[in-house]
Amino acid sequence: MPEPDLIPPSRHVLMRRFWRIFRLLAALSIVIAAVAVFAVIQGEKSPGIHFIIATALGVGLTVLLGTALMTLVFLSSQSGYDEPPHIHEESDPE
Repeated sequence: MPEPDLIPPSRHVLMRRFWRIFRLLAALSIVIAAVAVFAVIQGEKSPGIHFIIATALGVGLTVLLGTALMTLVFLSSQSGYDEPPHIHEESDPE
C-alpha cells in the first residue's frame, strides 16, 4: 500500500521554533562580540571608542546573521517542503 505524503508543520509552528532558536543565538552573538571587544582592548595601545563600537557591531551582527541563515536552512529542511513529492502509481487489477 502506498504511503501518503507527510503533512508539513504549520507556518506558525515553524516561526515559533525559529524565534526560540533566534533568541538563544542572539545571546550567543552578544557573548562572542564581548569576547572580541575584550580581545581588542587587551592590546598594548588602547583603541578608540569608535574602533570598539565597530568591532562589537561587526562581529555581533555577522555572527547573528550567519546563525540566523543557518537556522532557516535547518528549519526548511525539517519542514518537508524541500522533499520531492511521492509519486503514487495505481496498479491496474487484471
